[in-house]
Amino acid sequence: MEDFTTSYGIPAAQADAADRASFIRRTYTLLALAIAAFIGVEAFFFMTPIAGMIASVITTGAVGWLLVLGLFMGVSFLANRLAVSETSKALQYAGLGIFIIAEAIIFVPLIMVATYYSGDSSVLLKAGITTIGLFLGITMTVFITRTDFSFLGPVIAIGGFAALGFIVASAIFGFSLGTVFAFVMVAFAATAILYETSNVLHRFRTDQHVAASLTLFASIALLFWYILSIFSSRDD
Repeated sequence: MEDFTTSYGIPAAQADAADRASFIRRTYTLLALAIAAFIGVEAFFFMTPIAGMIASVITTGAVGWLLVLGLFMGVSFLANRLAVSETSKALQYAGLGIFIIAEAIIFVPLIMVATYYSGDSSVLLKAGITTIGLFLGITMTVFITRTDFSFLGPVIAIGGFAALGFIVASAIFGFSLGTVFAFVMVAFAATAILYETSNVLHRFRTDQHVAASLTLFASIALLFWYILSIFSSRDD
């Protein structure tokens, strides 16, 4: 008699090999599509007047930036809630799509500075390759060792609040966070990728590939932001 039981819906680390492989494949395929969508949305913004309008809002002093930052945090919360929704897959994909658009919006000023003022037409490519290289290295570390890095959760939480505090203070008081802060944030983002990649195996259920992709995409976007900031500052 054939056995039709499945491990679908349990953590990937506890699933059988076939379900675990299917979950990982779906997660990272969707992650690649999310990155491609982000690039596509960003390209659309810069081929139209939208990028200029976004930049004019975000760069209108501390109030504009803090407003956008607050809206981004709110949208991120909503997107995450939708991505883990048990109601329908459509809502989960909607959450991921909303988050991609929100990331594309908040990246506009940085990309504008990096491409228009750095004097290096390949700065985006170099930052992107560096980001993907680091991400692949961290991912391989987790999958080869299969170590559970969930103990990094409190470190991520405390570091995230500290970083947010510095960012808000810099916007209010008008001081530059500098390249040192960017390097620290690269290390923080790399740690977040380590933590989230570990969660893909040890915390996410095998039916949560959309939520897993969103968390990985968010960590990659954070890493790319500060790597691009470093490359831009070097070229200024």
